[in-house]
Amino acid sequence: MNVVSYRPELSELSYTFGGRPAVRRIQPGTIVEMYTEDCFAGRVRSVDDLPSRVCDFPYLNPVTGPFHVEGAEPGDTLALHFVSIEPARDWAVSATFPHFGALTPTHTTAMLAPTLPEVVWRYDIDVEAGVARYHARNGDFTVELPLDPMHGTVGVAPAASETRMTITPDTHGGNMDTPELRAGVTVYLNVNVEGGLFGVGDGHARQGHGEVCGTAVEAAMNTVVAVELIKGVATPWPRLEDDTHLMSTGSARPLEDAYRISQHDLVTWASEVTGLDALDAYQLVSQIGEAPVGNVCDTNYTMVAKIPKAYLGGPAVYESAHERLRALGRIYLEQR
Repeated sequence: MNVVSYRPELSELSYTFGGRPAVRRIQPGTIVEMYTEDCFAGRVRSVDDLPSRVCDFPYLNPVTGPFHVEGAEPGDTLALHFVSIEPARDWAVSATFPHFGALTPTHTTAMLAPTLPEVVWRYDIDVEAGVARYHARNGDFTVELPLDPMHGTVGVAPAASETRMTITPDTHGGNMDTPELRAGVTVYLNVNVEGGLFGVGDGHARQGHGEVCGTAVEAAMNTVVAVELIKGVATPWPRLEDDTHLMSTGSARPLEDAYRISQHDLVTWASEVTGLDALDAYQLVSQIGEAPVGNVCDTNYTMVAKIPKAYLGGPAVYESAHERLRALGRIYLEQR
């Protein structure tokens, strides 16, 4: 088994997709053990560390990478299977910001009402107990929330030599902020440049759908990813697969366009894998599909369209990459 370990220095973190040389070159079939920082690069450690004071804007939301996958060419697809995602520290943070989030005036939703204040919450992370402990800032209320680690940001270099900030989700992936990106999930990303150049970051100990306040329970992560290359198969928008569901994403503004993109991609994908014509697939997805919200706070919003594989006849998609990578991940975990 080919295993590559990479823990970046702070200076090696990337804040864009595209425009950066690869930190490692890897072969398809590689297991990558990586450390990822939280969206504040570890600078917000207490409720007194306001991001506007301790962070250097616009250097937020770093990713680990990019990784060059040998043989990857435009028109191919990278399959990244999340073998494990584990909080790397016993604490995590969240925050509200002026001009950022779903329930405050922003630069694109201008209002005369005052913006929300900048406030930080610190969570205690207990991996052994499997909980994140919430503490109210203005009272004695505490509650234990189940850990559900995931990555908010996963992507590849965009096409046409474009460079995108990591905070922006689009066809290349990016800051989709969907809780569906947890361990056991395979994400499929279109290769736009030689090597693909994928990066991973923005770990969340857990997150509600929509990431309504603009931040999740932001945490550094120790993450293991199994990588495969599917030659000659393009992927129009990032797609996800777990043991029971197929999922399509769409990122845009307004939110209904992100919804339409994700549903359109899922309908056309379902049509391809079942042989149904477009209208029959449309009807089927309409009756059994789900629509989890990714984020409603980033520069683009993200929606997910989700359908149980059982209703599609259990199709093998992307040459059964999910099954192979899941098996590889299990072998890795047994040997660790």
